[in-house]
Amino acid sequence: MRDTDFFRRWMAAAAAAVEREANRLTELDSPIGDADHGSNLLRGFTAVRAALEAEPPATPAAVLGLAGRTLISTVGGASGPLYGTLLRRTGKELGDAAEVSDEDVRKALDAGVTAVAALGGAAAGDKTMLDALLPGVAALGTSYRAAAEAAEAGAAATVPMLARKGRASYLGERSIGHQDPGATSSALLLAALAEAAG
Repeated sequence: MRDTDFFRRWMAAAAAAVEREANRLTELDSPIGDADHGSNLLRGFTAVRAALEAEPPATPAAVLGLAGRTLISTVGGASGPLYGTLLRRTGKELGDAAEVSDEDVRKALDAGVTAVAALGGAAAGDKTMLDALLPGVAALGTSYRAAAEAAEAGAAATVPMLARKGRASYLGERSIGHQDPGATSSALLLAALAEAAG
C-alpha cells in the first residue's frame, strides 16, 4: 500500500528531476516552443516543494491536490494548467484514503491523463505530453519501472512526429525532428514515480 509519504517522495523526486533537467527541457523547447518549458517547470516544482514542506498534507489526495493547485498558480503557459489538472484529478480520484493500492494509483493516474486530454484536446500521436503519459500509465499495470521506461520511449518517439497540438503545431513541418518537451517532462514525472516506489 502507498501512504502519504510515498506521494510526498514522488513530488520531491519530480522537483529534483526538473531541477536537474531544466536546461535540457528549455533547449528542447527552443526550436518548437517559447524556450521556457524548463524554467517554468522549475519555478512550479520549486514552489510545490516549498508548499508541501510548509503545510504537510495528511492524505495522498491532499498531496496531489496541493501540488496541482501550486503548479496552476505558479507555472506560466500551458504547462501549469495541464500538469495541475493531471495531479489534481489524480488526487481527486484517490479520495480520502490514508493508503492506496498500486491499482488505485494506476486508475487515478488514468483518470488524470484523461482529464489532460480533454483539457488540451490532444490525442496520441499529436506530439504532446500525452505521447509519454498514455504508454506510461498503460504500463503501470506491469510495474512503476515499466511505466517510466514506456514513458521515456514515448517521449523519444515524438521526434519524427508532426505536431498537431500546442505551440509546436504552428511550425507545421518544421516541428518534425525535435523531441517534444512536454512529453520529455512527463517522462521525468513517471521516472520520479518509479524512484519513489523504490
